[in-house]
Amino acid sequence: MPPSISAWPGGAHVAVMVTVMYETWPEGKAPPYSPMASALREGVVDRQGISWAEYGGRTGIWTLARILRDFDIKATVCANARAAERYPDSIRALVGGGHEIAGHSYTQNMFLPYLEPTEEQALIRRCTAILTDVAGAKPVGWASPRMTPTEHTARFLAEDGYLWHGDYNDTDLPYVVETGAGPVVALMHSDFTDNRVMRGSPRDFLDVYRDTYDYLRGTGRPEILNLTLHAHFGGRPPMAAAFSQILRHIQASGGAWFARHDELARWVLDQGATP
Repeated sequence: MPPSISAWPGGAHVAVMVTVMYETWPEGKAPPYSPMASALREGVVDRQGISWAEYGGRTGIWTLARILRDFDIKATVCANARAAERYPDSIRALVGGGHEIAGHSYTQNMFLPYLEPTEEQALIRRCTAILTDVAGAKPVGWASPRMTPTEHTARFLAEDGYLWHGDYNDTDLPYVVETGAGPVVALMHSDFTDNRVMRGSPRDFLDVYRDTYDYLRGTGRPEILNLTLHAHFGGRPPMAAAFSQILRHIQASGGAWFARHDELARWVLDQGATP
């Protein structure tokens, strides 16, 4: 059964969530992917990869914040807690701009399924404390690295007062999950983030989101679009240009409700939406 959402606020056709993944890796480590065609031998420090990843905190997050300000759109920024420690000014600036800060593990290589339940809960609580300290407010949303939770994640989040959990890929619309420790709103991740065009054309990113929005707007039922990109890749000029064009197209077309994840989750809870 589809989730029981019959309409969006204000008669909007599509709820648009702009999601920025703000990621970092441990010192001296690079992401396991990059635009480079040739991989280095195992054990060699990839200084190019490290520098490429650091673009997110040094430059990319500021570019995306500026674009969002120009379009007067509030986003949800899923931040590794280590990114908040390394670049606290950016987190505070994002909060000051009206954006939501959500949890996204400590570093991007800390995958929840690799942890024992006690370790996972401790990690969530550590990230919560760091983000609360830097952002000045406790996060209410969580998206796991690789969007891969464990069987315990939703309950751990509910126990600690989280409102939404962004690791769901089984539906087009959000719904309420009963965890035994309280409800959390299941929000889906995007199937087509910016890294899908890492070695291709940013125009593919533009075409996919522009065409998808047009399709969703015309279905005649409530729809949702999770427009997702990464600070260390999506903030670079070629991708930033495509991102700007997508936002311009959506706003010019009309019919969108731009909602932060927490705003959408609170609305879903008010509606009592179920799977």
